[in-house]
Amino acid sequence: MRLKVTHRTEYNYQQPVRYGLQRVRLWPASGPAQAVLNWTVRIEGAREEVRFLDQFGNDTRLLSIDGEPHTISIVAEGEIETKDTAGVSGPHRGFAPLWLFEHQTPLTAPGTAIQELAADIGQGEEIERLHRLMAQIQSRIAYVPGTTDTQTTAEQALNKGTGVCQDHAHVFAAAARLLGFPARYVSGYLMMDETVDQVASHAWAEANVAGLGWVGFDAANGISPDERYVRVAVGRDYREAMPISGILIGQAQERLAVHITVEQ
Repeated sequence: MRLKVTHRTEYNYQQPVRYGLQRVRLWPASGPAQAVLNWTVRIEGAREEVRFLDQFGNDTRLLSIDGEPHTISIVAEGEIETKDTAGVSGPHRGFAPLWLFEHQTPLTAPGTAIQELAADIGQGEEIERLHRLMAQIQSRIAYVPGTTDTQTTAEQALNKGTGVCQDHAHVFAAAARLLGFPARYVSGYLMMDETVDQVASHAWAEANVAGLGWVGFDAANGISPDERYVRVAVGRDYREAMPISGILIGQAQERLAVHITVEQ
């Protein structure tokens, strides 16, 4: 499937910014499930200072901001040829060793609820257990935007029983690690059946399975990623794979607007 993605992010400030630094991960890479046909990122109001591959292999750019203007615009767009690999994205690559993905983070630290969830999965083939875990998470966390935020931990989301794709991915990664699987968070895009315009990117989780490598599980939708998915960045949790993050020095009030379109 050939997908066209446009991801527009705009920051508006009421007064000049003394100094700001943004880390941007908006460059997808070709791999077993996708081929990047063309991709551009246009930046207005900030300047690129350096580009590099981070420890997880994500194409990363650092942007600096100071003084005028009051608006920063980042527009990523391009076309990706995707295919359905039943969620399999291949063997582990990158600078980070595979064992690093066995370690929990502050956002995925398991409490009693996640420990009980993992204990309930039972025995069986590895893939069977992971699909069972995905189904359990989907049934226990209703997709309700606005009930959690970027600071919500996996344990909090599971106890709350509501959340968004970020929460589903965090809970899956936390529980999969307890089950003995290296697990990671994936940020990217999803072409929805009846919705072209979106206000946020998508997220899912991957577990590393012997003989298969990384296998994706989207607990928010109850499926493994297919040809409707575009992967952009990975990390142990949202903070390590988020599209844009940064720091701001000064008193300027920030207003953020995000607009995404994903279409065939």
